[in-house]
Amino acid sequence: MFTLTERLTITAAATDTFATIDLGSYVDVGDRQALQVHSVDFIFQGQTAGDDVSTALGVGRECQVQVTDLNRGGTVFADDRALVASGRLAVDLQQGMTHASDLYPDNYGKGSDDGRYVVNDQLYITGFATALTNPVNVTIRVNASIVSLTAKDFMAIAIQSTAADN
Repeated sequence: MFTLTERLTITAAATDTFATIDLGSYVDVGDRQALQVHSVDFIFQGQTAGDDVSTALGVGRECQVQVTDLNRGGTVFADDRALVASGRLAVDLQQGMTHASDLYPDNYGKGSDDGRYVVNDQLYITGFATALTNPVNVTIRVNASIVSLTAKDFMAIAIQSTAADN
């Protein structure tokens, strides 16, 4: 298992911010190799590594980040087949900071056979903040491994991914 890391810096409120993680070195169609995602972690920080993220967001605001294996051009609903992971951080005056989301934390299982298979050449990251005082940095850590699939399994995943693109 290894970890892929990407940082997304959200600088504009109420506007989607994008980044990608290149998987071209890990996914090989000819050898039926796929990336198996075991878990995804989201780390929310302020403008600098030591800044309090609640100061950057402000009270009564939230930040959402999603990872998909298809480029949807923005945030998606939880039933979208392209959704790999999703995290949300909310700052409330009375409750403090909380997280509540459809797939957070994204843990797909303990064993080597458990995980979310990705056969596309990129992971797409979309971030959104309702309002900002300062930029918010979100580090996305994808724990994954490279697996070889049977021809049947690889085709099934590729067809499902293509169908989800429509």
